[in-house]
Amino acid sequence: MKTELVTTLKREATKVLKELREQKEPVLITEHGKPSAYLVDVEHFESLQKKVALLEKLARGEKAISEGRIISNDQAKERLSRWLK
Repeated sequence: MKTELVTTLKREATKVLKELREQKEPVLITEHGKPSAYLVDVEHFESLQKKVALLEKLARGEKAISEGRIISNDQAKERLSRWLK
C-alpha cells in the first residue's frame, strides 16, 4: 500500500488521483507522521459498501435465528404468496 503525506496530496492531488485510478491500490494519507485517512478508488469503495451491507444483513439474520424469530419454509411461502397476489 502506498503512503502519502497530506501535504503531498494538497500539492499533487491530480497526480495522486491518477496513480490511484491506474494502480487500484488504496493510499494511506498521513498527517504529522500518523495515519489520517485512506484514499480509495470509486470501484473499490462501492465494492466495500456492498460487502458491508451484505454482512449487516447476515448479522441481522443470525440475530433473528438466535432469538428464535424464525418461520418454516411453508409459512414463508404463504406470506410471500399474499404479497404477490
